[in-house]
Amino acid sequence: MLAAPISLYLSMAAFALAASITPGPVNILILSSGVHYGFRPSLRLVFGATSGFCLLLLLIGLGLHELLVIFPNLTTIIQWAGVAFLLFMAFKLATASGELGKSRAEKGPSMITGALLQWVNPKAWLAAVAGMGAYAANGAPALVWEFTVLYFAVCFASVACWAYAGAFLGRFLNDAAHIRLFNRIMAVLLIASAAYLIVN
Repeated sequence: MLAAPISLYLSMAAFALAASITPGPVNILILSSGVHYGFRPSLRLVFGATSGFCLLLLLIGLGLHELLVIFPNLTTIIQWAGVAFLLFMAFKLATASGELGKSRAEKGPSMITGALLQWVNPKAWLAAVAGMGAYAANGAPALVWEFTVLYFAVCFASVACWAYAGAFLGRFLNDAAHIRLFNRIMAVLLIASAAYLIVN
């Protein structure tokens, strides 16, 4: 027997889809990973990003958001940590050699990288607070867990689409010059994401 109406689960899934599949710094990195390492190796990054966000979502639902009330400066710390991490990843992309064959022989980004980016991304915190506020505001543990599990499934599938898109695109970027151009475009997008965090 369902603990909530099916319409609520559909609404939860729609929220998770809209929040997960739209462009953002995590999806930019996963697209880039798909180009460089292929689809399967990039699933580590996908799993890490999904797990990192869903752990944050779960903890927010269980009361972690109160920390933002008690320590308002924590938001600023998270914001600047996110900016620093994005600029670091942009630098790595912009200075990469573009040797795709060598990259594909490597393991690719780790799960920790994906999870870490979510935890230093203030937009992820806001999405988690908004989601739990909309669907589990009463703090019912069953609903918090159900939302988190549903979000995980939708988020993983959505973010994996970016890895697949990158792997598909990588088939056409078969020389170092094209890869370097792609890397620099991705680096500019990450810098733009970092700038957005600063001004908002």
